[in-house]
Amino acid sequence: MNKIIVEILFPEVCNLFGDIGNINYLKKCLPDATFISTPLNGVPFFAQNSVNLIYIGAMTEKTQSDVVKRLSPYKQRLAQLIADGTPFLATGNALEVFGKNISDSSGETINCLGLIGISAKRDLLHRFSGLLLGEFNDSEIVGFRAQFSVAYSVDSDTTPFITVKKGKPMNHDVNYEGVRINNFFGTYLLGPFLVVNPFFTKFFLKLVCGSDVPLAFESEVIHAYNERITDFKRPQVKIK
Repeated sequence: MNKIIVEILFPEVCNLFGDIGNINYLKKCLPDATFISTPLNGVPFFAQNSVNLIYIGAMTEKTQSDVVKRLSPYKQRLAQLIADGTPFLATGNALEVFGKNISDSSGETINCLGLIGISAKRDLLHRFSGLLLGEFNDSEIVGFRAQFSVAYSVDSDTTPFITVKKGKPMNHDVNYEGVRINNFFGTYLLGPFLVVNPFFTKFFLKLVCGSDVPLAFESEVIHAYNERITDFKRPQVKIK
């Protein structure tokens, strides 16, 4: 296996729900990899170098505008990386930064990077929180959401990520949550997504590394995952 390089974008501001737990877990899974943390005012490593994974976590609504501005000079480079199959993981509202735009209830519209075919609508007076049980590649997915916005697909090339089995989908017209383009995965699910979904993580790490990678604490995280799946499926667990 060649040296694996993981770039974490703007971790000082894109860690709203403890999403950096995903990176902490990857460091345990990939102890020989190089992890590069790019600050908001820094030049992204991916701009002139090859990387095996780009990760960005949830952020405040104001930070979304700042992140769009910081990444806009590298829009073409990001588009090329996505087209070439570089793995990306964007959790929480980070996926909106890569979409077409974000509109809010005041009528303001923020133009985003336009790299994935979604448009988001934000309502700061109505926050949605809830659990989700879904499926990806014949494996079940569990997660947690807390958001002021919903996203709508505006591009037929943008494919769904997670098929929703219990909980609310990305908007009321569809039965899925999140988007996928090549090896770009964007999801509104928050926190240590990779920790609580070990079978997706094994799939994702194979994309990153080019071969199967054992998970850190594999038996423990799979046991916890199975317990969580069982709990989420109980009728008395009311997933909004």
